[in-house]
Amino acid sequence: MESAVLPSHALPLWQAALVLAPALVLGLAAALVGRRTAIAWRMAGASAVAAVVLASGALVMVALGHQGAGYGQRADPPGAVVLLLVAFVGWVIVRYSRRYLQGEPRELQYLRWLLATLATVCVVIATNHVLVLALAWMATSLTLHHLLVFFHERPAALVAAHKKFIVARLADVCMAGVVVLLYAAFGTLHIDELLKLAAMQPQWPLAAHAAMLLLALAAVMKCAQLPFHGWLIQVMEAPTPVSALLHAGIVNLGGFVLIRFAPLVEQVPLAQALLVLVGATTAVLAALVMTTRISVKVMLAWSTCAQMGFMLMQCGLGAWDVALVHLLAHSLYKAHAFLSANGVVQRTMVTKMAPAQRETWGSNLLGMALGAAMVLLAGAIVTAWVPGALASPALWVLAGIVALALAPLVNGSALALKGWRMPLLALAAFAVALGYFSLHLLSGAWLRLPVQMPLVGLCVFGALAFAALFWLQSLIRIAPHSPLAQRLYPWLYGGFFLDETFNAMTFRVWPPAKRPMRPNAQGLPVANALSTISGVQT
Repeated sequence: MESAVLPSHALPLWQAALVLAPALVLGLAAALVGRRTAIAWRMAGASAVAAVVLASGALVMVALGHQGAGYGQRADPPGAVVLLLVAFVGWVIVRYSRRYLQGEPRELQYLRWLLATLATVCVVIATNHVLVLALAWMATSLTLHHLLVFFHERPAALVAAHKKFIVARLADVCMAGVVVLLYAAFGTLHIDELLKLAAMQPQWPLAAHAAMLLLALAAVMKCAQLPFHGWLIQVMEAPTPVSALLHAGIVNLGGFVLIRFAPLVEQVPLAQALLVLVGATTAVLAALVMTTRISVKVMLAWSTCAQMGFMLMQCGLGAWDVALVHLLAHSLYKAHAFLSANGVVQRTMVTKMAPAQRETWGSNLLGMALGAAMVLLAGAIVTAWVPGALASPALWVLAGIVALALAPLVNGSALALKGWRMPLLALAAFAVALGYFSLHLLSGAWLRLPVQMPLVGLCVFGALAFAALFWLQSLIRIAPHSPLAQRLYPWLYGGFFLDETFNAMTFRVWPPAKRPMRPNAQGLPVANALSTISGVQT
């Protein structure tokens, strides 16, 4: 645990200012958005570039060994890497949004709230104070809300934003509890001091355990895990750049905060169990539901839900460095996928026009065996290179999931390919396995996040959950007309009806507000459409 503890007040003022600078630049640009569209967009672009440059400088200083906490800011490898990620993705989204929203009557309001959202996320990443973190956490959802209702004439967009608002307020209550309980347990809210005090106390007070359990629950809500996922699926009614923005430290913000408090979370088995159980279950169910979706954006949203579940499972198993690498890679990939959704449609059409490869149980089992062999060989190579580096059972559980993911590349159908395609696929599969272990070594050596043996039961649950996912996906592809597949399909297509249950429970207490608006495309008042979509009488 000591590797994650930074010395108190070690940062000089100039470096603390450098860490906070991206948030200040973006926040100032948001405040200065005026009425002249061209000037506003140029200023936003310049502030986004400045944020990238400043975040790069902060990362360079951390890489040179200038780490610590002071003046309310924190400079460490996880924070520096994620800060640059948010700044870079934010810059891309600002550039994309200028073309996407050209001519929209409310584009300046969109720009103001876009910059404000990025600024609040940067504050969460940079701060060394739990109260500031909680307030900035709350601010991210409040500023994002204005982006989610940008197309306020769309009933579905209003319902999705309302559901997000409810879930966000529940997460805010959990974070408020974290602030109160941590102060009651340790008498300070500075993160570096919290980690130091926690490391020195062999027996924690009950308040500290409760705080970490609430933190895990807040992360589950922030990451749109079942049954709090409905807003993420329906938020596709917002502008496409907003869907990409969610991956710039918003929907994955819960994972980052867990990594920030990793030395504390890993000392609370209940918090770890919550993360593994909810994360693995969400990953499996969302991955199955995703296979029934036709809309590209909705399919990508279900994919995000599943990937966030996988990331939380990694956190629960104590694989903090792997979870951070997953967060970074998924953010870049999914933001790009949303911004290039049209290309995804074209590639999907080409794939469907290509001759289908017939799958069988034998070919799938062969692929699974070959994938496992490649993972074992890659693990043996890395172990011979760095003895003892792969001792954690959690790492091998995740490696087993990688082996299952490699199965489609090396199954019997792939091995039947002629010419150079088959060996190239096999080489690519082995490179993925070797890259997985190599990234673990490199990220672990640099990030220096805590390493602890996870609970055996949680490892077993995670392994069985993804084995069941592999079997069900194989069944649906190989025998789509089998009785089990036919019984499963309505439940998968309905998303296991969890969102409808969430709507019925929450909208009776806090229904969407009626707004007097013009009739929609079907000739119904928007307020009536809201009642129809929400499934309850408003």
